[in-house]
Amino acid sequence: MKENILVSSCLLGEKVRYNGSDCLCQEVVALKSRFSLLPVCPEIMGGLSTPRNPSERQGGGVFDTKGNDLTAQFTSGAQQCLQIAKKHQCKIAVLKAKSPSCGKGQIYDGTFSGVLSDGNGVTTELLLDNGIKVYTENDLDFLRD
Repeated sequence: MKENILVSSCLLGEKVRYNGSDCLCQEVVALKSRFSLLPVCPEIMGGLSTPRNPSERQGGGVFDTKGNDLTAQFTSGAQQCLQIAKKHQCKIAVLKAKSPSCGKGQIYDGTFSGVLSDGNGVTTELLLDNGIKVYTENDLDFLRD
């Protein structure tokens, strides 16, 4: 039986990003030969639509370019991802780099200027706090056959 892992649905080709696009990553899709992939999009799961205004973390919250506080939606989506991970005994997640939900290590700094700062997305933070290892599409070396 294959191990279950959470995967950002945009990396699997689902058009759920803020601008209605995806971030299809063939290296992530190829993981299905070794793992059961459970696609998630915390932002959609938290009630946001596609397309939507770009969002970035600012302090402890998440705000879009219009100044709307979307922290509740991001937190709700993160909680739902955690519940899926627990239900399916996921020990690993592969999430979208730099995202305010899914980024790991570096995310956009909240100024909407394309500048990165050290930090994690809301979902990544929650998963890590619960013992789930999080990787991005940029650090998959250990998962390859």
